[in-house]
Amino acid sequence: MALSDTPTVVNSWNEWDPLKHVIVGVADGCCIPPAEPASEPKVPKDSDMRGMHGPRPPETVARANELLNDFVTMLEGRGIRVDRPTPLDFNQEVGTPDWRHGTMFGCTPPRDVILTLGSEMLEATMSYRSRWFEYLCYRPLLKSYYADDPKMRHEAAPKPRLTDKSYKEDYLSEDITMTERLEMVAKKDFVTTEEEPLFDAADVLRFGKDLVVQHGFTTNLAGIDWLQRHFPDHRVHAVNFPGDPYPIHIDATFTPLRPGLIINNPERKLPDDQRAFFHRNDWEIVDSAPPAHNEPPPLCYSSVWLSMNVLVLDPKTVCVEETEVYQAEQLDKLGFDLIPVPFRDVYPFGGALHCNTTDVYREGDCQDYFPKQ
Repeated sequence: MALSDTPTVVNSWNEWDPLKHVIVGVADGCCIPPAEPASEPKVPKDSDMRGMHGPRPPETVARANELLNDFVTMLEGRGIRVDRPTPLDFNQEVGTPDWRHGTMFGCTPPRDVILTLGSEMLEATMSYRSRWFEYLCYRPLLKSYYADDPKMRHEAAPKPRLTDKSYKEDYLSEDITMTERLEMVAKKDFVTTEEEPLFDAADVLRFGKDLVVQHGFTTNLAGIDWLQRHFPDHRVHAVNFPGDPYPIHIDATFTPLRPGLIINNPERKLPDDQRAFFHRNDWEIVDSAPPAHNEPPPLCYSSVWLSMNVLVLDPKTVCVEETEVYQAEQLDKLGFDLIPVPFRDVYPFGGALHCNTTDVYREGDCQDYFPKQ
């Protein structure tokens, strides 16, 4: 029986149990959207993306898809079932009664949109107008999973209005210094307000009964509160990383590798008061190795710390981008079997290996990794 013919079972409680079924993104039609309140603070003023919007160059799309397809072939060769989203026509104006926006984004990073917890797959609110409709790319898959698995729960968080009230006006002026920016972030002064619940799925890390959620540009406290109410049997912990000038998504900052071990971006350290919770439960937090590159690829939103954005296949096996040699060396010393994956040319489309996947099924059940609350 082919992998695609096997019955779907949705089950995933953490970031490290053996992976058996996964969604991998597609680069078709990906666009650079026009500036909007949520994205403007994320793009450095010296970025080559300032003022650009529209479809990404066709040769870069072809290259990204080539690498994504090779990644899929490798995963399937290891017995992992892989599904792909259905791209939309992203190069069109979208809107609601409250706003209009020039284009959408794409469907390369499913981790941003879909949160799998146990038998539930939850569509995140998203906090960018350009990504408001991105959930539609995953609806065909979620519909089929729901039909195949009688225990699967397909849920969607309340779609936000994303009016101007959801963002701080004139946040981060052009002439702000990096020191001033970091001071604002340290005070938890972010671009999003508390007007309505906002969260991206990529701000959530799953540790069995505990969810660790980054409070930053794309997830607000109202969103974290909504997650706690939605998952009442879980414990939800808000974290923040004062050293990150662009706190968007947690998975290039704080990466759990196996029970008891996390690598933390040394430039974005978890504050001591939040770190104590992990130490109290015998979790080791080590500084991640440095990136192998001094700058991201052209037309890339993300930082060089995508080096940390690895995909754990099981507690002994980790996929790492093949040029991130320092991260690979560290993981080797930590006792992991490594799978180098050529992926750097996918970075501009929404991230690295963790970003470009989202779990459908991992072996294992819900464990309590933090008994000392």
